[in-house]
Amino acid sequence: MDKGIIINQTRQWVEEVIVGFNFCPFAKPVVDTGGVAYEVINETSLERCLEGLAEQLKKLQQQPEIETCLVIFPVGYEAFDQYLDLLAWSEELVEDMGFEGVFQLASFHPDYCFEGAELDDAANYTNRSPYPMLHLIREKSIEVALKTVKEPEKIPLRNIEFAREKGRVEMAKHLAKCLK
Repeated sequence: MDKGIIINQTRQWVEEVIVGFNFCPFAKPVVDTGGVAYEVINETSLERCLEGLAEQLKKLQQQPEIETCLVIFPVGYEAFDQYLDLLAWSEELVEDMGFEGVFQLASFHPDYCFEGAELDDAANYTNRSPYPMLHLIREKSIEVALKTVKEPEKIPLRNIEFAREKGRVEMAKHLAKCLK
């Protein structure tokens, strides 16, 4: 798959859905300053994907001007269960590399479904993305950003309520729009 197209679609999703709906109140300043890196790993092998993820973690460590990175896996992890396996191995990788407490993973997938939620619950769209991806976030940045937001613990609930008010059909339209 063409990396440029994948990155442009993902960038559009970040700008229109994540920033546009304020799902992450910390995202806009990072996007505005160009602090988001995008990396596409066009591999189906778990080993190769983890190698690519390790490279991105090292890159973030060495380049503090990159605030955060979206690592996109457009092939091989289309099934949500397979993606969850990749996520589990990725979390272990972060720990094995000594980055626990330094970097945090957030997960996004086109078929994301919260545990215990119905597949068609609009709330799932808070974590649905154009492609399977892992978001590498600096823990320090989260700590700083949390100080600027009133009641940050309410962000997930606010996002869920917003998505449910919009409705599944409307949320699906916004996601599909990013793939055009």
